[in-house]
Amino acid sequence: MPVDLRTRVGTVGLRAPLMTASGTSGHGDELGAYLDLAALGAVVVKSMRHEPWPGNPPPRIATTPGGMLNSVGLQGRGVEHWLAEELPSLLATGATVVASIWGTEVADYERAATMLAAAPAGVVAVEVNASCPNHHQRGDMFAHSAEGVRAVTEAAAAAGRPRWVKLSPNVTDLPAMAAAAQAAGAEAVTLVNTVMGMVIDLEARRPVLAGGRGGGLSGPAIHPVAVRAVYDVHAALPELPIVGVGGVAGGADAVELLLAGASAVQVGTASFADPRAIARIQAELELWCSRHGVGAVSELIGGAHA
Repeated sequence: MPVDLRTRVGTVGLRAPLMTASGTSGHGDELGAYLDLAALGAVVVKSMRHEPWPGNPPPRIATTPGGMLNSVGLQGRGVEHWLAEELPSLLATGATVVASIWGTEVADYERAATMLAAAPAGVVAVEVNASCPNHHQRGDMFAHSAEGVRAVTEAAAAAGRPRWVKLSPNVTDLPAMAAAAQAAGAEAVTLVNTVMGMVIDLEARRPVLAGGRGGGLSGPAIHPVAVRAVYDVHAALPELPIVGVGGVAGGADAVELLLAGASAVQVGTASFADPRAIARIQAELELWCSRHGVGAVSELIGGAHA
C-alpha cells in the first residue's frame, strides 16, 4: 500500500520524516553524490558560528563497541562563508535546508542568527545547538540550565525563522529544559545531542581524544537514551513537536522514535559508515508502514502513549 511520508515540525511541512543530523553530513551537498537530497525531509547542516572556528586539535575521533566518540569541536568557516559558498549548491539539489548555529556566548547566537535572516527561503528553520559537549565544559553548557536554554533560544529569534532547540541528554530534568525552550519561542526541540563519554589509551594511560576531556558518544549505544528522552518530553509536553535523533541505524529505529513522540527523525553516525544510510532507512521505514497497514507516517507519532 502507498504510504504518505509527509510530516510537520511546528509550522514547517516536510516531504518525509528523515533528516540528516547536524555535524554528520558537512555544511553543503556532500551526501548528494550518494543519494537524492530532495527526497529527504531536510538536510540539517553542521553547526556554524558567526565567524570561522578552528575546532579542537587531533585526534578527534575514537571508535567504541556501540558507536563512536568525537571531539571535532565545531570546526567551520562561519555563516558568511556558508551563505556565499556552500548553501547555493545545496539548494540546487532541491534539498530543504535547516541551518544550525552555536556560540560560546549568548551574543554569538544572535550574531549568527542575524546573518541568517537574509538566507533564501529554502532555509526553512534554524536548529539552535545549545548542547554540544565537544566545546563546553559540563557546567557551562547552555542546555544544562533553563536560563541558558531560554537565553540562546531568544537570541536566535533574530533569524526570523522557526527555531528548533537541540538539547542535551546529560541533564536530570530534560522536560524542564524543553519547556524553557518552548516558553522562549522554540517551535520544536531536537532530542538528543551526544552523550558525554571518554576512551582511555591503556598503553599511554591517558584519554585518546585530545584535550583530555573526552567527547560526545553517538551511534547505536545511545538509541535507548534518545527513545527515553523523546518519550518523557512528549509525555510532559504533548503539544511540543520533537525531532528525534540518536543511534538510528534502520527503519525500525525511526519507527521507535516516532512512536515515542517524535514528529521527524534525524540520522547521523550511520552515515559515516555508509553515506547512503539515510535513504535506506527511509525506504525501510516506508516498507515497515506498508507491511503494518500504516497509511501515513503521521499516524505513528506518539503512538506508544495511547
